[in-house]
Amino acid sequence: MKANQSQKNISQKWQSIKLAGICNKEKSDISVNTLDFNSGNYPIYGASGFIKNIDFYRQKKSYISIIKDGAGVGRLTLHKAQTSVLGTLDILHENENSNLIFLYFLLQTINFKKYIVGSTIPHIYFKDYKKEKIVIPLIPEQNRIVSVLEVWDKAIENLNKKIEIKKQTKKVLMKNLLIGKKRLSGFKDKWETKEIGELLDYEQPNRYIVNNTEYDDIHKTPVLTANKAFILGYTNETEGIYKSHPVIIFDDFTMDNKFVDFDFKVKSSAIKILTPQKDVNLKFVFERIQLINVIIGQHRRHYLSEYQYITIDTPNIKEQNAIAEILTISDKEISELKRKLEIIKEQKRYLLNNLITGAIRTPENLSVKS
Repeated sequence: MKANQSQKNISQKWQSIKLAGICNKEKSDISVNTLDFNSGNYPIYGASGFIKNIDFYRQKKSYISIIKDGAGVGRLTLHKAQTSVLGTLDILHENENSNLIFLYFLLQTINFKKYIVGSTIPHIYFKDYKKEKIVIPLIPEQNRIVSVLEVWDKAIENLNKKIEIKKQTKKVLMKNLLIGKKRLSGFKDKWETKEIGELLDYEQPNRYIVNNTEYDDIHKTPVLTANKAFILGYTNETEGIYKSHPVIIFDDFTMDNKFVDFDFKVKSSAIKILTPQKDVNLKFVFERIQLINVIIGQHRRHYLSEYQYITIDTPNIKEQNAIAEILTISDKEISELKRKLEIIKEQKRYLLNNLITGAIRTPENLSVKS
C-alpha cells in the first residue's frame, strides 16, 4: 500500500514500516483427510469456510486466516479463539505493535493480486507480501480506528440480518399463498390444474443474441444469462434489444430462470423467453415455478420436451394478481434494504481507506471499548 498525498500531513506518531513489522505468520499442518472420523465442539475452517466441529483446537486466541493458494487466494477471515484452519490457509497474528482488528482492516486495503505466483494454481507467500510498505499509528489510535469501523460493521451485520428475515418471510408467503395452503380474504374459487405450457408462451432468442461479447460498464444495455451471474456485462449494440418485458428468461439446459422487467439482450441460444398467456399473471407463475423441484438428467434442452408439461394449480387472474402484488411488495422491501446495505458498505470502504492511511484522523478523546 503506497503512501498517498494525505500521508505527508500525518503526525510523526505514525510509523512507516513493512507488514512484517506488525504481524507474525503461523502455518497449519491440518489436512482435511485426517478429520473424517473426528467430531467435537471446536470449529475448523477451510478456504470455503466452516467445515465441521472437531475435538481439538490449535488457536488459543483470535487470529486472521488468509487463503494462500487456489481460486480464493488472498481472501481474509477473522476467526475467534478455540478454532483451527486447514493447511491451505496461513495464520496471521498481531504483535506488540498492532491491534488484531486494526491489522485485519489494514490487510483489506492491500492488493494481494500483485503477489500471486503460479499460472495453474495461484499462490501467495508471506515471504513476499510481508515486504508491503505500510504506515501505522500507535496502538491508542489503532484502537480508535477499530472502534469507528466496528460501528459500520455492526450496521452491516444488522442490515444483513434484516434482509435474511425478509427473505425467510417471503419464503413462508410463497409456500402458503402459491399452493393455496392459505387463501387471501375474499377468494374462494377453486384452483385449476394447468400445464406450464398452457400458462406461458415461449420465444426463441435468436433475434436478441449479442454479436460482440466485449462488454463494458459504460454501455447501456445489459446482456443476460439465466444462471446465478444474471448480468454478464453491458453492450452498446442498439439492434435486437428485447423491450416487451416483463418476461421470464429460461435456460433450456440448466432450467435456471430469472424474472426480467427491463430492456436486455442475451448471449446464448439456449435461452427461452417466456411470456404470459391471457389471464395469466407472469409474476405469479414465476414465483410458483421457484417451488418446483426438478432433477436435471441428460444434457439436453428441457423446456419443449418436458418442462412445459409440468402441472401447477392456479387461481383465477384476480387472485393471481393479489398474490403477485404481495410478493412484489416483499421483493421491493428486500431491494430497499439491499440498497441501504450497499450505501453503508460504501461508507465503510471510504472510512477504511481514509482512516487506515491517516487521511482522516480520530479525536484523541474518542471512547473505545476496553
